[in-house]
Amino acid sequence: MKFREYEAKQIFRDAGIPVPNSVLITSPNEAAPALSIVADNVVLKAQVDVGGRGKAGGILPANADNINAVAAELFGKTIKGLKVEKVLVEEALEISHEYYLSITIDRSKKMPVILFSKEGGVEIETLAKERPEALRRIYVDPSFVTLPDFIVRNAIGDAPKEIGKIIRNLYTVFIAKDAVLAEINPLVMTPQGVLAADGKIILDDNSLARQGISENRDLAPREAEAEKHGFSYVELDGSIGVIGNGAGLTMSTLDIIAHYKGKAANFLDVGGGANSDRVMYAVRLVASMPGVKVIVVNLLGGITRCDEVAKGIIAAGISQPVIVRLAGTNEAEGRRLLEEHGYRMLDTMDLAIRAAVEVAQ
Repeated sequence: MKFREYEAKQIFRDAGIPVPNSVLITSPNEAAPALSIVADNVVLKAQVDVGGRGKAGGILPANADNINAVAAELFGKTIKGLKVEKVLVEEALEISHEYYLSITIDRSKKMPVILFSKEGGVEIETLAKERPEALRRIYVDPSFVTLPDFIVRNAIGDAPKEIGKIIRNLYTVFIAKDAVLAEINPLVMTPQGVLAADGKIILDDNSLARQGISENRDLAPREAEAEKHGFSYVELDGSIGVIGNGAGLTMSTLDIIAHYKGKAANFLDVGGGANSDRVMYAVRLVASMPGVKVIVVNLLGGITRCDEVAKGIIAAGISQPVIVRLAGTNEAEGRRLLEEHGYRMLDTMDLAIRAAVEVAQ
């Protein structure tokens, strides 16, 4: 789950990382009072969870002469599909240099890695690809609770030494918040010193309860519904709904759909031992996706009973056709139930998936 910029900066502030003066507002009429608190010249920054918001018009300069008009303009925008509902009024900075700093996990090495560059404010993926020598990578032993001096020195090189304290404090944030990413881009040099001009923190979703967060607000409504039922669920952009049990079988279903030139609408793994209610919720969830023309249910009945699966499909009562492949425990009873209610149950996953692709086309 992502923290928004204003939340990340408060975490930075609490950890001793310098940030610009700012006030969060939720309506245009709060802008002028905020300006009087922050600075004579400010930038208004839309608090939306998208990259490239500056290029999309989500960051606008303002002063006492135009603050109300600029705030009204920004609150009236939709940026990459997200309506602007919160705005950070932040002091405009006199920037002499920009740096890039982040800490993330290198999953291949199973270690945290500090990424630092003297060229901030850029798309770091592009920099890493086109000029990898401009990006320092310093790996950190996972047993370190705080950063040793030699790691900090290696990270900053000949950059200003005050950045070392920021790196140390950012690592403390990274560990304390169970983060998978803690990023400052840009980290800027100003007459007041080095400041975090932007901030991003992404938590490991598995740590939300430990962090005292009851709900993952990054989830779309269907994703939240899937999480409530314990489904492994990912939305895609096709027209063939997919329900399987087991990640391998469900992924194989997606592969065969692609092989026959179809496009899957989702990945949904109901897990083992699914009863009729669980299957019903899964079918209804997939059917609620816009553009789904047909659903293929591909399940193996071990601890999952095929007759329970059939009852769940029937109870879902959706309008789209459902093409089924069931094999295993109580298979004959499952077939009988489905055929009685007009559902197609085919003998192999290949036949079922081909039939679904034909319906979708």
